[in-house]
Amino acid sequence: MKKKRVLALIMAALMTGGLMTGCGSSDSGSADDSGDDAGTEEVQEVSLTVWGPQEDQAALEGYDEGILKSMCEAFDEAHPEWEIDFEYGVCGEGDARDQVTKDVEEAADVYFYANDQIPKLVEAGALAKLGGDTETWVKDNNAETMVQSVTYNDGIYGVPFTSNTWFMYYDKSKYTEDEVKSLDTMMAKDLGDGVYNFAFPMDNSWYIEAFYFGAGCTLFGDGTDASAGCDFDSDAGKAATEYMVELAASPKYSNEKDGSSLALFAEGKLGAYCSGSWDAAAIREALGDNFGAVKLPTVNINGTDGQMKSFAGSKAIGVNPNCENPEVAVALAQYLGGEECQQIRYETRGITPTLASIEVGDDEVAAAEMSEISEASFLQPVLTEMDAYWTPAETMGKEIIQGDVTADNAAEKTEAMGEGILSSGL
Repeated sequence: MKKKRVLALIMAALMTGGLMTGCGSSDSGSADDSGDDAGTEEVQEVSLTVWGPQEDQAALEGYDEGILKSMCEAFDEAHPEWEIDFEYGVCGEGDARDQVTKDVEEAADVYFYANDQIPKLVEAGALAKLGGDTETWVKDNNAETMVQSVTYNDGIYGVPFTSNTWFMYYDKSKYTEDEVKSLDTMMAKDLGDGVYNFAFPMDNSWYIEAFYFGAGCTLFGDGTDASAGCDFDSDAGKAATEYMVELAASPKYSNEKDGSSLALFAEGKLGAYCSGSWDAAAIREALGDNFGAVKLPTVNINGTDGQMKSFAGSKAIGVNPNCENPEVAVALAQYLGGEECQQIRYETRGITPTLASIEVGDDEVAAAEMSEISEASFLQPVLTEMDAYWTPAETMGKEIIQGDVTADNAAEKTEAMGEGILSSGL
């Protein structure tokens, strides 16, 4: 890598301080301003290890060595005060907790992760609390849901770069824009023999919560208060279980399993299906001009319309508190989560941005995801107590699909699920 020019001291004076808390700061060099050489400062040589998903390191049009390397090199060029030697490793956002905590001190300095991993990463001493200008930037440039997604114990622990949620796809030849606003309207429509009106992975605990939220239930208050507990076992929650029992028994309903919904779309045998942006390309290919994407519909439970809500989280860039050059690492994390890099991800990989400054035009998928986040989502709790949620909720969904939960025992089963969710000791 080419050496950079010696800089004026004024550039060093402008370097932002206090970017990261809970980690020592590195020596970026200094000069004696009383001497004749006060106008120069040696460039700081830095080594940074960056772990990111394979997709960001694969060749794409215009990026022969992947977008991650291109982004990092652009950051290096923009900072002549640092001479950075990058090393890269492959680690998907969903694998960060397991990979980073294997050996925290030897793990990457900067890495990508899914926000629900924050408690475990912090507990392992693997994720730094961000402060200073970086904390301010995250708060000032992201929707509140995205800010909360990386907030833990009142601190900011990463720079979000995309939301992580799901919404609804539909076949425009089967439903109008008005009809997809209500699941009950959709289910009442006759789409013909052999056609399913709605597909949904009810036995997946990342999805089933939508019906309980639609009934007005809460999970740890607004998602940040462990002491508030969970009221899925309330009368409203029991009514939601009964609603799902009836839905699952309908011949117009299909329980999504291993991509079955994608095949049904391609065959013209499905009206709507809930999933995330990762399925957009396949569904667009299956539906062609009839491709549609929107936020989740409402459901009428006990005579009241309520908005179905998906869990909302984010994917973010974090910094290892054991890094040798924290100032550089934090600045890189902010850049990788900033406007320029979000624009590149959106244009090359279709990754929906978190920043409103990025235009998505007539992209239905991005518009649906952003609408879901702002109007029909619930912050996935970033709490250790959330660990007790997944299995009871999954069990409920599986038992509904299997027919083990009925209208007669729905209340009892819902109470058991509630007890399981609170089994962490609340």
